Amino acid sequence: MEDVSNYEKLRADAQKFYHSIGPVFSPALNDYVHFTAEGFNHIVFKGSRSERERPSQILRFKLLSRAVKLVERSTTYQEYEETLKEFEMKSHKKPVRKSKPVKYWGIIAIIDGRKIKVIVRKIGDNGQLHFWSIVPAWITNKYRDMKLISTMKGNPDED
Repeated sequence: MEDVSNYEKLRADAQKFYHSIGPVFSPALNDYVHFTAEGFNHIVFKGSRSERERPSQILRFKLLSRAVKLVERSTTYQEYEETLKEFEMKSHKKPVRKSKPVKYWGIIAIIDGRKIKVIVRKIGDNGQLHFWSIVPAWITNKYRDMKLISTMKGNPDED
């Protein structure tokens, strides 16, 4: 359990670091990923604008530097999803709802001993790639991650 007593300082430090990042080239996506205010807000809030639990936010704040490393270093992405989402936009100064394609990429790796997933998002066909979320995973230990059930036929040592 994280200590939430210094939450305000951790959040301010994380926000300062986050805004200093700038566009990061992703070899996996062959494009720049932008770290926008929307991405930082997603670390603090869930989709419905309700605040995430503070320990969860703190963990995400602490993993931000690893997220940047992951985007910079990874040459492949492990997950991809495309969906249609409705967005509220202004048309002739009036709010209207429009559907746009939204693409998500998940880049997963162990960075500095910590397994994390960074989600990159793109709204519409002409939108820019932007950091959407960091999903804290678990500390990898070699015993748990070993494959204990074999699905192979025959004997791989002899075949």
